[in-house]
Amino acid sequence: MLFFSFFKTLIDHEVTVELKNDIQLRGTLKSVDQYLNIKLDDISVVEELKYPHLSSVKNVFIRGSVVRYVHLPAGSVDTQLLEDATRRGEFFAPNVILRELGGRGGGWCIS
Repeated sequence: MLFFSFFKTLIDHEVTVELKNDIQLRGTLKSVDQYLNIKLDDISVVEELKYPHLSSVKNVFIRGSVVRYVHLPAGSVDTQLLEDATRRGEFFAPNVILRELGGRGGGWCIS
């Protein structure tokens, strides 16, 4: 339940969701449930030229099982909280990784 609680704190923040079919959607996180299904509003496609059919879509519901990564803004991640949780073994999935993104935008990625 750690990630469910964590994502609930990010409601109304802008996130980028990368799907398993390589589509990346950027939008405002509006809701998340215990299955990590995600609802985004005011979305834009990161590679709009590659996926022009998605340019008219503004709101999406994404099933949690099709999410590859969730890219988060750097300022919205409480790294101390996540580090403490990993020490206590509160992660429900052993293959979940939190990594810092380099580059201009910075940020974090949960995979």
